[in-house]
Amino acid sequence: MNYPEAIQFLYDLRLFGAKFGLENTFKLAALAGNPQARLRFIHVAGTNGKGSTCAMLESIYRTAGLRVGLFTSPHLVSFRERIQVNRQLIPENQVVRLVEELRAFQSGAGFQPAGSAGIPAHSSETGGTDAAPTRTQDACATFQPTFFEVVTVMALKYFAEQRCDLVIWETGLGGRLDATNIVTPLASVITNIAFDHQQWLGDTLEKIAAEKAGIIKPGVPVITATDEPDALAVIERTARDRGAAFRQIQKSEVRRQKAEPLLGDHQQINAALALATVEVLQQQIPVPAEKIDAGLAKVDWPGRLQLVQRPHGQEMLLDGAHNVAGAEALRQTLEKHFVQVKPVLVLGVLQDKDWRHICETLAPLAARILTVPVASERTAEASDLAEVCRAANPTADVSACDSLAAALEKTARDNFVAVTGSLYLVGETLELLGLAPTPGSERGLNEWSGASHSPAPPGRILIQRL
Repeated sequence: MNYPEAIQFLYDLRLFGAKFGLENTFKLAALAGNPQARLRFIHVAGTNGKGSTCAMLESIYRTAGLRVGLFTSPHLVSFRERIQVNRQLIPENQVVRLVEELRAFQSGAGFQPAGSAGIPAHSSETGGTDAAPTRTQDACATFQPTFFEVVTVMALKYFAEQRCDLVIWETGLGGRLDATNIVTPLASVITNIAFDHQQWLGDTLEKIAAEKAGIIKPGVPVITATDEPDALAVIERTARDRGAAFRQIQKSEVRRQKAEPLLGDHQQINAALALATVEVLQQQIPVPAEKIDAGLAKVDWPGRLQLVQRPHGQEMLLDGAHNVAGAEALRQTLEKHFVQVKPVLVLGVLQDKDWRHICETLAPLAARILTVPVASERTAEASDLAEVCRAANPTADVSACDSLAAALEKTARDNFVAVTGSLYLVGETLELLGLAPTPGSERGLNEWSGASHSPAPPGRILIQRL
């Protein structure tokens, strides 16, 4: 197997869909030797700011001299972005090796029934346990790991092999039933709660908060920047029920850094959350104050209010704001930091997002708007985006483009361009600008669709991952 073949194998895993619950991940991790048992984690969930908070924590602890694993999703361009050690992407040959090893488990090599030889029988959401099949072959027929489950265990195995001192561990979707939730961390971090993925996480902030709070473990401290009262009440109640120390970031803790870690006031909140987490864990992992400041000052997280200076002088702001809360944060940043210039807006959004409200939030900021399709089967039509943008800003010059490449060509002479609405779109922009080249596009591995909010019944659900 070579690297393209390994990536194709991961593509093919999407055909098997997903089963909400942790049984598959527990089984696959056990077959891999339970690497999570040899690692320490900070588990991060939330609606927005997960990746930025993870990047800040990683930078602080790496600056302090630790060997730090970082697991995040989605990737902007290369699949290898998801699994990093000291901000070095997992090498291609390691991806190949891990895929080959886990493929052997998938095909039945070494499979043992749940509950035997160290494989835990994991309680299902309905209160039952996995029934141990009587024949290995029958067991294999019922055990088909999905894309995200395989990638999660790949990351665990790689981090354990690399002897990471600490792993910054981001949830994929939700928390309670997310494959990452098989670990017991040193701390559980919940950035915030807002509306996103309502089809799968619930249609109220309380329901969404309950899914995110599913990462809280008995006796493990919880730190959150959530300020929505209904959501906060759910997180605090869950922490209390599980005997977990609870800490909420207060406005007084949001201090201006000597150098902003990342652009935007909302990143100051994420920074305060990261700092509070480091403080809570000082006894387990001491970090000197000067290392904290140095780590925070040099954090890097592409695609989130990333300001790019192009060779011909154009400034381009890239931000993956893909929900209303993200669009509002972008609006506030533009109004505060770029008050003297109106950006040309290049906007593409996925159909299953609240694209109308995203358009209505961002369109009034621009004198010129180019809407584009996102390179995804879930894209909203550029013409539909343009129609809403015209209604939200009747004085703007609004046009729908056939592709992002066409929009970037039309904006080549503009001084300031903001590209936003989807991380997919930001990743494609980085490729087109030559800032993140990769052999062949691997962005399609991010594709996903989902199931209803209620716990999934037995069986498979065709999915594409965020």
